[in-house]
Parts: sequence; structure tokens; C-alpha cells
Amino acid sequence: MSEDFEKLLNEEKEVTISQGAVVKGTVIDVKDDELVLNIGYKADGIITKNEYTNDSSANLRDLVKVGDEIEAKVVKVNDGEGQVQLSYKKLQAEKGSKMLEEAFENKTVLTAEVTQVLSGGLSVSVDGTRVFIPASLVSDVYEKNLEKYAGQQVEFVITEFNPRKRRVIGDCKQLIIAKKAKLQEELFARLEVGQVLEGTVKNVTDFGAFVDLGGADGLLHISEMSWGRIESPKKVFKSGETVKVLVKAIDGTKIALSRKFPEANPWLNASEKYAVGNVVSGKVARMTDFGAFVELETGVDALLHVSQIAREHIEKPSDVLAIGQEITAKVVDFNEESRKISLSVKAIAAEQVEE
Repeated sequence: MSEDFEKLLNEEKEVTISQGAVVKGTVIDVKDDELVLNIGYKADGIITKNEYTNDSSANLRDLVKVGDEIEAKVVKVNDGEGQVQLSYKKLQAEKGSKMLEEAFENKTVLTAEVTQVLSGGLSVSVDGTRVFIPASLVSDVYEKNLEKYAGQQVEFVITEFNPRKRRVIGDCKQLIIAKKAKLQEELFARLEVGQVLEGTVKNVTDFGAFVDLGGADGLLHISEMSWGRIESPKKVFKSGETVKVLVKAIDGTKIALSRKFPEANPWLNASEKYAVGNVVSGKVARMTDFGAFVELETGVDALLHVSQIAREHIEKPSDVLAIGQEITAKVVDFNEESRKISLSVKAIAAEQVEE
């Protein structure tokens, strides 16, 4: 074989490359500031650190090993030193941009980590391409503090794709709304009056608490929080705690809840415990000019009329009684239908005198 023919044959075996072409090479050396690749060309390919990663603090030796295969884009065929300058970042960005374009057209749901929290929204990176999510599209509710999203994974769809203006807009809000609508539909499909469910306290007000049932919120009114008396819901419940509730009523999308579980109703056996003639004990819960209300147990109050407090005449209950005071009295009247019980201390005193 002649030398000229052998030279021609070797030249034909060499890869022909041009600026902008995509090549694949094998890493033959990893330096502090660059990677050296065998790309099957007469010259080696070079990827500088800043053309491989945006992280200036990264150590290339931790990211790449000799023998790794890397695909990169040709930036310069001859960088002045007879080497081919490559960019891994540019190729990844182009791939990311292409993927985002397809996601935009197909309305694909994407997941990415929040890389930066800005005053007007969140910035996420998808294969090197920046996607901006405006604050108004981060959630279905107003988010006062976006910092909680830093480093978090978020789901979104691309609603605007304009690579020329480098404007790619993401939207989390519509996904959240759609997800909640589906959960609400599923919840109401299985929801029935009388069901006992577990929920999470979402918000506590002076008149009640809103409980998230996993698809819709229900109202637990202050009057339904206990068989007993509740002075302030805020003293009983805290946002974020898990509670067991009873579905009391369903009106369209409105759900009324209760904590008055039937099996815990203190009036179930009240007719036996508080039958007329029984002597009972309780604490003075509140007073009026005509008498004192005595709590016999949670949910069961009885009236001790001012005329039944003592044998002698008393102007008003507060003259001789105090809130929280323990008293013993006789049941003189029991009405289960109206849930009214009347007591008398005077009757016990009279019996003691007779003895």
C-alpha cells in the first residue's frame, strides 16, 4: 500500500465536525478547570468548567470520571491551540428548551426544584433552562411568604414559552385547583350524614373551627364542639391539629360538623342518674338573679332556684354562692324531653332538721 493511499484512508476515518455540531466523546483526563475528551477527531475536545456547570464551587473530579461518555456541542473547531472547544451546558440548555417547548404544547405536568425565591415569584431550573413562576400562580391562595418554597419540589405546567425573549412561565395554581376539585368530587361522592371522619383544623375563629376533610372544609360550630359549654374555640383547638368529627349536615358544598358523638351523650342515662329524689353533687357554673346553674357533669346543667338554696330567704344567689363552688342538692324535678333538671339544697336541709 502506497503512503499516499494510506494517508487518504486515515483521513477518511477521521470525524468531520463543524461549529454547532453535537459530538460524543470519552473523557481521557479530568483537570481542575477543564475536561479533555477523545471525540474521534484529529484534535481532542475541551470542556471548560464554566461550560460544564453553573456551580463555580463544584469540583470537576467529583462530577466526572475518566472513561465517562459525554455528549457536547461544538463551540469552536479550533480554539487557537489546535483543540476543539465544547460546551456541555449549551447542549443541555437546548435539550431543556426543546423539552419545555414540547411540555408547553402537550400541557405536560413538570416537577422541578425551586432554585431561587424572587420578590415577584419563584425560579426553577429544568435541564438548565430557567422557568419563572409568578407569585400569583404559585398557589390558589395568597402566599405572603414565598421563602418556604426555597429548595422545595413544585409541580407546574408551562403556560407561556418564548425562547427569543427568554420568557418561560410556569403555573402551579391551575394544578392545585384541579387537584382540589377532584378531591372534592371524590369526597362528596362518599360523604354521608352520620359519618365519623378525621380532619385537620385549618382555621379557628370566635364562632367555630374550619376543618379540612381532604377535599373540602367543614364548619365545626362552637355549639357543636362539645356536649358541654365552650367559652372560646381558640382555647380548645389549634390550627394543624388532627380531630375526629361527625358529619351533621350536608347542604350543597357546605358541610356542618359536630363533636357531639351520640354514644357520648350525657343524657343517655340521665333519667337514672338524676331521677327525682336522688342526691347529687356539682359545681356552680353561672348565676342569675333567679338562681344558679349547677354543672352535674359535662353537658348536664341543673337549675338551683334562689328559693331552693337555703331555708332562710336569700335575695340573690351570689350572696351565698360562688362560681366553681361544689354543692350537694336533691333532684326535685326532671324533664328529659326539655332536658331540664331542678335542684334543691333546702330540701336536704329540711330533712336533716326532721331527723
